[in-house]
Amino acid sequence: MEKNRWLFILTFIMATGLILGGAATAVAKDDKVHLKFSTWHPPASREVKTVWKPMLEELKKRSNGRITYTLYAGGALGKGPAHFDIVKDGLSDMGYFTATWTPGRFPLSDVLSLATTIEGKDIATDIGNEMYEKVLKSEFEGVKVLELNGCISSYLWTKKPVRTREDTKGLKIRSPGGFQTNYIKSLGAEPIFMPLGDVYLSLETGTIDGVVTCPPLVLAFKLHEVAKYGVVAAFGCVTEGVIMNQKSWDRLPEDLKPIVTEVAGNPFHTTGGLDHKTYGNLMDEIKDRGVEIHTLPKEEADRWAAGFQEVTKQWVDELEKQGKPAREAVEMYKKIVDAKGVICPAYPVEWH
Repeated sequence: MEKNRWLFILTFIMATGLILGGAATAVAKDDKVHLKFSTWHPPASREVKTVWKPMLEELKKRSNGRITYTLYAGGALGKGPAHFDIVKDGLSDMGYFTATWTPGRFPLSDVLSLATTIEGKDIATDIGNEMYEKVLKSEFEGVKVLELNGCISSYLWTKKPVRTREDTKGLKIRSPGGFQTNYIKSLGAEPIFMPLGDVYLSLETGTIDGVVTCPPLVLAFKLHEVAKYGVVAAFGCVTEGVIMNQKSWDRLPEDLKPIVTEVAGNPFHTTGGLDHKTYGNLMDEIKDRGVEIHTLPKEEADRWAAGFQEVTKQWVDELEKQGKPAREAVEMYKKIVDAKGVICPAYPVEWH
């Protein structure tokens, strides 16, 4: 009789535990999460309108409203170069950062900004994510990397026509940093680094003669009003990505984590914003706004590429002296972009 009584008590305790456990799980699944998302992109930019707002709305939709958000655009929480630390330090839960704007901090990741012809940030993200997993992961400790990309190809936008390397000599050109700084030098021009927000006035007043940047940012910062000539030459772009504060990531309910990684793992694919299908529309819009677009003939493009290849070799030499596998990173990058059908003029001919 005593044995049966204790068996009943034990059964009751176990059943109660299961019920409570189930209740706890249900409560966890009902937990709501509010995310702060920060970006330096202007509020009226295509990045904000066609990528970040739709991405955040998709998180809300797929989580049945359990994920809500506040979007801080235009550098509301800090300037562009500070965005990695804005997220890492917890001022924002999630955000878009530009690695190239903090020289020396993510040295190997500059490989994503090699001169390459990429006409869609969805493609750039597929490449960047694969490079992150295979080569670059160690450079981003302390945060949860949701995606990494090398952006859409940047071009040269100037106040006066540029047709040859000789036309660039002596020009002052705003550089986004990274490889582009040395690409500008290889053309005989002087690279100038300044925030994109200062470029319009600097072009207007003649402080600089041109800028290397991607088509979406020409439109976002209205640079088409002051730089009336564009040269389609493969400059590559900056290394960027979406990251999440590690503690914010750890606090996410387990059933929400797959939603976040799926939606933000390639936000350009998720939203269709700035993907390869919209690239042509961006270039057409710039032309419609009065910018004359010049595509370099092959012979002249090869002359520019020869200088860019020297930059690649110098970069590899410098980093390998520091014990970093730069040659391996470049060769892995070339392998990945080849598989995507993407051309990389900065890859040294003699390495083929």
